[in-house]
Amino acid sequence: MEFNVRRLAADAGTFLSRAVQFTEEKFGQAEKTELDAHLETLLSRVESTKHWTEKIMKQTEVLLQPNPNVRMEEFLYEMLDKKVPMRANNHELLGECMIDSGHEFGPGTAYGSALIKCGETEKMLGSAEKEFIQSSAINFLTPFRNFIEGDFKTILKERKLLQNKRLDLDAAKNRLKKARVADARSAELNSSPPLGEEYVAHFSYMLSFLHVRWLKLGAEEVQQAETELRIAQSEFDRQAEITRLLLEGISSTHAHHLRCLNDFVDAQAAYYAQCYQYMVNLQKQLGSFPSTFSNNNQPSGSSSASISVPTAQPAASLPAPPPSQASPALNELRSTSGTRKARVLYDYDAASSSELSLLADEVITVNSVPGMDTDWLMGQRGNQKGKVPITYLELLN
Repeated sequence: MEFNVRRLAADAGTFLSRAVQFTEEKFGQAEKTELDAHLETLLSRVESTKHWTEKIMKQTEVLLQPNPNVRMEEFLYEMLDKKVPMRANNHELLGECMIDSGHEFGPGTAYGSALIKCGETEKMLGSAEKEFIQSSAINFLTPFRNFIEGDFKTILKERKLLQNKRLDLDAAKNRLKKARVADARSAELNSSPPLGEEYVAHFSYMLSFLHVRWLKLGAEEVQQAETELRIAQSEFDRQAEITRLLLEGISSTHAHHLRCLNDFVDAQAAYYAQCYQYMVNLQKQLGSFPSTFSNNNQPSGSSSASISVPTAQPAASLPAPPPSQASPALNELRSTSGTRKARVLYDYDAASSSELSLLADEVITVNSVPGMDTDWLMGQRGNQKGKVPITYLELLN
């Protein structure tokens, strides 16, 4: 208990000494030891790094999650050290809505099938967005946050300790200066003391003598003040070196953040390329729809922007006919020259105006035409007619 009380008293004395030194510096009544220019430059660079790192983090979080309410919820979960519940993003919600509406209208219809395909693509976009956000959070935001909450806090701690050591050094300099002044005044008053009985007669000199003795007690502390100054100077130099080494490490931090920035750019490029590919595939699929289902508001003479679509596969590379499609049914269709219902197994893009584009799962009417290639039948959907490949069909009873 005695040790704790003494330590507490010593800490209180040190704190008071620092407070007095800091106040006198603010009022210009005490000298202040200035840091070297290189150290000041490093401190300024670290502060600038911290400022811009926080701004980049904030704007990146806004980019990845524009909804401020969701960001606040995720922050609270992180503070409570709990896992953030999984939720569907906007793309996935739109995809679910489109798929449900497509099933409501009927997947066998052109509109319903198109809605389902769009919904599936939107869900894939949502999954790609989640992967991009997760990758960015791990490879970009986390290293930036580790710098703010780890390295920078360590630098602040050592910087504050350097400030305290500097205050201790300046306080020791002031104590030594005062002790030397007191020692000089004591030597001046003791240079010519009166002799004999006159010593008692000079009452004023007695007062001066007592004052000198009191000053001499301070003068005896000159040696102790010099020792304290050497210790304070040594501790200040040591702390300045430690702080300098930490501050010079900011160059390594910049190099690490540069690598993280490259990872972030790569993740963005992969994400947007993936989304572009999804939309190109969707555009191809929607472009295979019959013109009857085009936008009614579009003038008949205008043509919408389109992309190049690969031609149909040659007959040699068509999918193998399903086992359930028996050749007797096909032979019967060709021999009677009648019509029959058939279910489309795969999407098919017409390669020419004589062919008919197909959508998976739709039901069309087919018949055989004399002289037609054995790998093809004549298909009909409403008022549209055209050749269709047999391997894309399943004849219905």
